[in-house]
Amino acid sequence: MSQDTNIAPKTELLHPTQDDFAEFDGETRRLLKATVDWFENRGKTRLLKDYVDKVFYQDFLDFAASEKLFATFLTPAADGAGNADKRWDTARVAKLSEILGFYGLNYWYPWQVTVLGLGPVWQSTNTDPRKRAADLLDGGAVAAFGLSEQAHGADIYSTDLVLTPVEGGGYKASGRKYYIGNGNCARIVSVFGRVEGRDGLDQYVFFLADSEHPNYTVIKNVVPSQMYVAEFELDEYPVSEDDILHVGADAFSAALNTVNIGKFNLCFGGIGLSTHALYESVTHAHNRILYGSPVTKFDHVRREFVDAYARLMGMKLFSERAVDYFRTASPEDRRYLLFNPVTKMKATTEAEKVLALLGDVMSAKAFEAETYTTAARIDVAGLPKLEGTVAVNLALILKFMPAYLHHSQDLAVPGVQLEARDDEFLFNQGPASGLGKVQFHDWRKPFAENAGIPNVGAFTERAEALATLVAAEKDAIKSAGLDLQLSIGELFTLVVYGGLILEQAKLRGADEQLIDQIFEILNRDFSQYAVDLIGKREATASQRQWAKDVISEPVFNSERFDAIWNRVEALSGVYEMRA
Repeated sequence: MSQDTNIAPKTELLHPTQDDFAEFDGETRRLLKATVDWFENRGKTRLLKDYVDKVFYQDFLDFAASEKLFATFLTPAADGAGNADKRWDTARVAKLSEILGFYGLNYWYPWQVTVLGLGPVWQSTNTDPRKRAADLLDGGAVAAFGLSEQAHGADIYSTDLVLTPVEGGGYKASGRKYYIGNGNCARIVSVFGRVEGRDGLDQYVFFLADSEHPNYTVIKNVVPSQMYVAEFELDEYPVSEDDILHVGADAFSAALNTVNIGKFNLCFGGIGLSTHALYESVTHAHNRILYGSPVTKFDHVRREFVDAYARLMGMKLFSERAVDYFRTASPEDRRYLLFNPVTKMKATTEAEKVLALLGDVMSAKAFEAETYTTAARIDVAGLPKLEGTVAVNLALILKFMPAYLHHSQDLAVPGVQLEARDDEFLFNQGPASGLGKVQFHDWRKPFAENAGIPNVGAFTERAEALATLVAAEKDAIKSAGLDLQLSIGELFTLVVYGGLILEQAKLRGADEQLIDQIFEILNRDFSQYAVDLIGKREATASQRQWAKDVISEPVFNSERFDAIWNRVEALSGVYEMRA
């Protein structure tokens, strides 16, 4: 039985050189600090020059290997050969994702795709490839997730990676994989394919490959970046029973469950990226004099900064609360399956909005080669496209809408989950089905507890209106085209997003002014998505009228705005990466 802890993360933004990471155990703190020190000692000049010159990050991989960083954080306790520091602990995985994102997505990326590559391995019951992977990881190897193909993209049903049975047992695997991070250097490559001569789910298989094998050929890097996102080919690659991770329906479920595990890191990468850019942009703008005054004297600049800060804090509150649901998940409690795609599509698109706002403030400075925000603005656009597009994840979110809005159950909500323990259920999720049967606690409770906060009260009225619409137009929404459903999905996502923000605000003791400012933005966004619904060709007259009725202004408060602005202004000069 998992235990809750009363030690909650700090409410303020990540400050890598000042944070002591006291919520974690000693070895975790050491590794997080060692990672920060490696980047800081290397310096901003080198960081950005390598970015511009597209220098492969072998030095980072060497550092991670020397510290056994990936091995410690990404080996389940059962495969750790008795090493007490090895475990898959979502809380510290999230924190490292945030730190790596802070220093750049090019360094977060090899970590992220190693997470994905290990997913099918740790879900396997075959002890041979598990032992091999654990040993390789301990020796400094990284992993890759050989799922996607150029011709089929996310349509994994249509894989052209074919395993042909050979006389005497085993297979020869042939075919290409495309868009595979770490595919150039991973010693642990989880490859998804199908067995020739089989049909239906029985044909699918996951097996372990090695990029150093002579029958494994790296064709090219498909992106113009520091990152190596490989196209590779297997040519009669020998596959024995000792290489098989999953077969049949289990292989298909392993693919989807791995994406569930891996996509969760996207939000924390975006949080780290946005945090560094915020420090840089506030410091730049506050010290830049135009027309005799700092740029931050202009009211439109202050508004953009306050919006960026509030959106970033909303991302952070939601995502950190989602960690608790991940860590308490079980066959009976699968609420994480909703919160996960929300972290994926909502938090990452919020990061895009934050970087767009900061880019507007920095103007030409956000295009210069020596500015971190330049790289952040470019790279943030990739996050919503990884591990399923925004549309794919919105469609997934919609599957939970009826149960969430109208069939809540008397379920306990978890406390803060920072205990140093292995999150075993992530690799025992079971079949990737039954989403409509997932149960949720009463979403109205955190809104009722915060009804006295003006913008929360206003948002609650809109959320109730959405619940009424969904109940009244259930059949019309279900039979509508995806374009209209996605508009409804955006509105529903705001309700889920706001609910977890309020839960985390209570756990962390976040103040009402910050929550009010965050919900001012959520109210604005709700009206924006309602306008979008009005413009949908397939929307019915009643749906359009509903949308018109819920469009309204948020609750403005100058005193609250100024208080939040003072927090943003105080960030000037607080952090600057070593040169």
